[in-house]
Amino acid sequence: MRVVALVSGGIGDQILFFPTIDDIKRYYPNAQIDVVTEPRSKAAYRVSKSVSEVITFDFSDRNSLADWGNLVGTIRDREYDVAITFGQSWLIGLILWLTGIPTRIGFQGKGSGFLTHPIPLNKQQYAACMYHDLLKGMGINSPCPELTVNVPKSDIEWATNEQKRLGIKDSGYVLIYVTSKQSAQIRGTNNIYPIENWVHIIQDFQHKQPEMPIVVVAEPNDEVFIRSIKESIPNIKVMLAENIGKLTSMIAGANLMLSTENAPIHLSVAVQTYTIVLFGSTEPTTLLPQSDKFLAIKSPTGRLADIPATTVLEKLWGG
Repeated sequence: MRVVALVSGGIGDQILFFPTIDDIKRYYPNAQIDVVTEPRSKAAYRVSKSVSEVITFDFSDRNSLADWGNLVGTIRDREYDVAITFGQSWLIGLILWLTGIPTRIGFQGKGSGFLTHPIPLNKQQYAACMYHDLLKGMGINSPCPELTVNVPKSDIEWATNEQKRLGIKDSGYVLIYVTSKQSAQIRGTNNIYPIENWVHIIQDFQHKQPEMPIVVVAEPNDEVFIRSIKESIPNIKVMLAENIGKLTSMIAGANLMLSTENAPIHLSVAVQTYTIVLFGSTEPTTLLPQSDKFLAIKSPTGRLADIPATTVLEKLWGG
């Protein structure tokens, strides 16, 4: 069996789709599963254990008819048996119909008239389970499995060396993943928590748990943020998130991850690291599974910046 999944969206959407892909592989071990996703999201499949090939296509770009035609040709030439999409778009539905794939699965809505198996959309649940509902179109009605990832051995070895470099190999550590202003602007989001709040939280933690190192994850464009936090906390440890496999390995080794709503929270769920997540307007139950290991702090106003640092500390210390 040859299966193609059209998975638009960011890296977080791809990771949340992993249980769906993994269950196809569980029921059909010899299936070849390919994914069509945006160039910015291809990196997610470095830690997928079930995907054979990733085809890139920028769904959010202003594509010409020729671009869409090339996508149709690429998919048609591979002679897939099943196509799955979670986007509710009449254009995507039309594209899949034009490919001639016999089994076309997606959610009911715009474009579902082009599908052979439209599935009711239930947004009032964990997103990984919502995507997993699509497998009903393949006759798979089992519960959604836990989110898991497969990290390359080279990335695990890198993380071991990075822990030694930071001097945290034997002590354990707390990982903080922050969306800086620069990163948010690049991504077109406003998912920012004030730096002065982070400084307050880190300093309080260092005062109460001086033997537990804190590591801040930096992205390549976070120079201003890192410089600012180092001015307030000179001894803070910083690591660069070079790729998703290395980041996953570092998360797996952490005693705790504290993060705003970001794709790495799904990696933390996959490796079962105790996690506290700050949410703005998003409903936490859609992005975190029910578990005592994964705790949410929801903004009372819908703005991430309106979560008091004291509220985060109360959750951190079990208050």
